[in-house]
Amino acid sequence: MSPHRVTEHGSGSGSGNELGSGAAMGRDSTSASAPARHWIMGSEAFNARMKHHDGIKALWETKWKFPCTKSLYPFHDGKYEDFLPVFEELIERNISDGTSPAYTRAFFPAAESLTAQGDAALAAGHGAAASALYLRACAVYRIARFPYITAYPSVSCAVKWAAWEAQKAAYMKAARTWAVPVDEVAVPFAHASGHDRADAGIPVYVRAPPADQKSPAVILMTGLDGYRPDNTVRCDEFLARGWASVVVEIPGTADCPADPADAASPDRLWTSLLQWMAGDGRFDMRRVMVWGLSSGGYYAVRAAHTHRAHLAGCVAQGAGVHYFYDRDWLDKADGHEYPFQLTPAMAMKHGYASVDEYKAGVQKKFSLLETGIVHQPSTRLLLVNGTLDGLMPIEDSMLLFEHGSPKEARFFTGALHMGYPLANGSVYPWMESVMDSVK
Repeated sequence: MSPHRVTEHGSGSGSGNELGSGAAMGRDSTSASAPARHWIMGSEAFNARMKHHDGIKALWETKWKFPCTKSLYPFHDGKYEDFLPVFEELIERNISDGTSPAYTRAFFPAAESLTAQGDAALAAGHGAAASALYLRACAVYRIARFPYITAYPSVSCAVKWAAWEAQKAAYMKAARTWAVPVDEVAVPFAHASGHDRADAGIPVYVRAPPADQKSPAVILMTGLDGYRPDNTVRCDEFLARGWASVVVEIPGTADCPADPADAASPDRLWTSLLQWMAGDGRFDMRRVMVWGLSSGGYYAVRAAHTHRAHLAGCVAQGAGVHYFYDRDWLDKADGHEYPFQLTPAMAMKHGYASVDEYKAGVQKKFSLLETGIVHQPSTRLLLVNGTLDGLMPIEDSMLLFEHGSPKEARFFTGALHMGYPLANGSVYPWMESVMDSVK
């Protein structure tokens, strides 16, 4: 594998960055004599344990407080005033375990109060105010259910699951006030097999422009902790461009019925979804794109290859496809930028009973390089990330340039996971160009 040049386009300086090959940064984890890896994020950052892992006070003060004041991810749709009292209580009670019921319950009073205020505003005929209050409640419930939930093979935490159900209920209350409301659909899982939950259906949120003609569509594949109710702004952006949105969760998260332990289950999931879309009547199937977010980026890359004939293009933002599953990477990832420990959630998300089993077996089973997926042709594929991503290494995006069809990319020098906050400014114009290119 040889180094390659990736030229930055769009917002930012526009200068070219020569980035070394992913193969130069990481080697086969099975080689006992392999020398130490040199990750692009740098050995200091790779080996560091970030300060926010020192407890709830450190998490709030060094990582979460600032984005909360700006209503930025993961506090989008929320307000600082809704969260400050909750974190003050968590700090006072020294509740630092984000997976604990005590952590989750601390958010319920604020979320329930906002929902009640939304109900009152709606009863008074103030739909816009009610929607804003419901979305604020959703943001509180979102942080309450962090860092991760699943119902496969059983509900991971009953208290967090209650927050999830309450978030969905509040979100649908908000959505019913919108000019283009959310259509909640249980898509038949027609191609379910093995341990997939065929009877459950595939839950999706659909928003389609009110038009007589079929609309281009974006399948939004969510991530490890952001699910269907967490993508209002993106869906509004799609609608503004005349596109429909179909928001769906990935295997091993939230309500997804696909077997998370089966690396091929997403293929059956997307085949079932695309088959339903083709028969629904609202979608222009010549202009269907995928945007995968974070962990969803892996599935976007996979779909770009496995379902290339059905997709005009795919965006994989913050994707981990091979090096992310490297044991050396996983051994350090818990100290990187994720707010809580990453590997326990990832182990459960991939159907493993323990972190040790996950680290030992996940690369061989799920890597898109090991399984040969990346050697196949693909549809147009845009790779977006920050060069200092501590969750999904930038090496994974670069690796894809050395296999299969030519790819496109926008990497943000010095940015962390997903290339935030500038990345979206490059994604939408690229998507527009792809949609416009289909005749």
